[in-house]
Amino acid sequence: MTGLVAGVDVGGTFTDLVIFDPASGDVRLAKVPTTLPNQSGGVLNAFAEAGADLAGIDLIVHGTTTTTNAVLERHLAKTGLITTDGFRDVLELGRRTRPHAYGMHGSFTPIISRDLRFEVPERMDARGRVLTALDEEALRTAITSLIEAGCEALVIHFLHAYANPAHELRAGEIARELWPNDYITLGHKLLSESREYERGVTAAVNASVQPLLERYVARLADQLAAKGYVRDLLVMNGNGGMVAAKDVAKEAVKTVMSGPASGVMAAVATGRRAGMPNLLTYDMGGTSTDVAMIKGGVAPVSNEIEVEYAMPIHVPMVDVRTVGAGGGSIARIDAGGMLRVGPESAGSTPGPICYGRGGTRITISDANLILGRLPTARFGQAADAAFAAMQEQVAAPLGLSVEQAAEAVIRIANTHMAGAIRMVSISMGADPRDFALFAFGGAGPLHAVALAKELNVPKVLIPARPGITNALGCVVADLRHDFVRTLNRPLDGVDMTEVQGVLAAQEAEGRRLIGLEKIALTRVRAEYSADMQFVGQTHLQRVHLKSATPSREELQRLFEDVYHARFRVELPTIRANLVNLNVSVIGERPTLDLSHLIDPEGRKETAEPASRRRVWFDGWHDTPVYWRDHLPMKIDLQGPLIIEQMDTTIVIDPGARVISDPDGNLIVEVCE
Repeated sequence: MTGLVAGVDVGGTFTDLVIFDPASGDVRLAKVPTTLPNQSGGVLNAFAEAGADLAGIDLIVHGTTTTTNAVLERHLAKTGLITTDGFRDVLELGRRTRPHAYGMHGSFTPIISRDLRFEVPERMDARGRVLTALDEEALRTAITSLIEAGCEALVIHFLHAYANPAHELRAGEIARELWPNDYITLGHKLLSESREYERGVTAAVNASVQPLLERYVARLADQLAAKGYVRDLLVMNGNGGMVAAKDVAKEAVKTVMSGPASGVMAAVATGRRAGMPNLLTYDMGGTSTDVAMIKGGVAPVSNEIEVEYAMPIHVPMVDVRTVGAGGGSIARIDAGGMLRVGPESAGSTPGPICYGRGGTRITISDANLILGRLPTARFGQAADAAFAAMQEQVAAPLGLSVEQAAEAVIRIANTHMAGAIRMVSISMGADPRDFALFAFGGAGPLHAVALAKELNVPKVLIPARPGITNALGCVVADLRHDFVRTLNRPLDGVDMTEVQGVLAAQEAEGRRLIGLEKIALTRVRAEYSADMQFVGQTHLQRVHLKSATPSREELQRLFEDVYHARFRVELPTIRANLVNLNVSVIGERPTLDLSHLIDPEGRKETAEPASRRRVWFDGWHDTPVYWRDHLPMKIDLQGPLIIEQMDTTIVIDPGARVISDPDGNLIVEVCE
């Protein structure tokens, strides 16, 4: 593929677009407000803002929050569940945890209400042997009842179907005779692994978002076609790969966390080119902050992501953790007189007070404006309104000056974000000092240096276009298909010929699917792994395999090494258990030259401040302000300073040093 490639990412506040010309390296960018509830409006507005001729674009890759928002806000298609007799409440019983581990109260709303969950006689055991035959008449009755109840989507989730799917397959045949559409999810086809609760929730989420995603993607594809786009639309999956729009709804659950995944993929590509394969990614947008840990230039993919309480989605997704701290996060004094920041957000409408769109509640963005980190002149009367609101809502109740109140808001927000970064690093046995902080999102570079100081991270890597990094991730993402198969047997009793056969079959299917896509690739490769545990344990450890033909001795040794590295414990007398076999097949796309993300023609020979203004760093400092597009390719500057650009503002604290690399990335050396 030699034509234009476009990546468009829809966030909670803004929709970002990057159009890349692989031949010349030329780049076009756009950033527009997200349009809710119909996100396609913002996508089309972004192309219009960039002045794009859609007929001349070869490929569009789209990262969307449609499914994520639908799940979190419970704006779902009406869905019915048919399950094994006695297991109607599997989605509610869960793992006997509670929303707040040490709280007296908490609530939980299952993804499918109890009146839409039906039981039918049938039963397999864990070995796949039939204990009770499928009652087909009872099944037909249940299906009819769900249709009459107005259900749009259907889940068929039988006990131990991963071991023997015969009953689910037959139930699917009967359902297709009666159900009025194709929104039928068979649990084992989506996820062939044990643990009925996790498999059931994953299937329920998939069915509940299928109609929403298909309608949205179809509408967007039609609108793009009407504007001249004639090729396939690809959609980002949560695993960091992408899939054709026509197929995406079949496994809609895999698009959950699509947006955050694209940002991590951009970080992987940028870090590799910058010689920084170990990164802690920090994506602060208008609504939330997403963090992840990249080790050795490889994106972290997990099969055990819990999107929220009691919402485990067991399909491979980039392991991203989210906290409710974004530029639009609202600061308030609670009933106990404590200052709180987030998770409630002002979003893009009305947005922070300083946006001048009718917002009335203090946000993180307003605090940054008051501290001089954002230019007051740009916001006019809205800046005066932000000052007045900070005085009334935060400063006066706490007995602080306006500047002290704004600084308190920033420090609390930073504490929240630092905690999330610790969660993906220290809690996983990694030392933050061995990583660089990759700061992106529209608000990320405002806080990155302060966070790095708090976490003792020695360097901050700020890409050329932080505010549109998620869109860039869509452009650089590879094709990817993930497979899992449960065996759940003691390792010493497993037939290794079967193990190798499963891995080979998974790889073959992945290569077949990638071969169907009309996208230029440099190579197709496979990654193999196994999920293992000691017999009697519940938690799993991911063991990475060197090939699809492991020996029993190799599996035992690798598992013991992984277990010891994680827990510093050896258990030589306990048998190992082989639970799942996993294969990821990845079609690598050609590497893109990222050095033109900032137009070389706009760079000046020397670094000269565009202006100066007062900025608060534990007191007011007269601070130079640079325009990033005018900086020379090679710089060496000392903080304090501000660097502004179209999509973000970068704050360099006193004592920090900022240099650049050949791609135009900024590298901040953080001094204690």
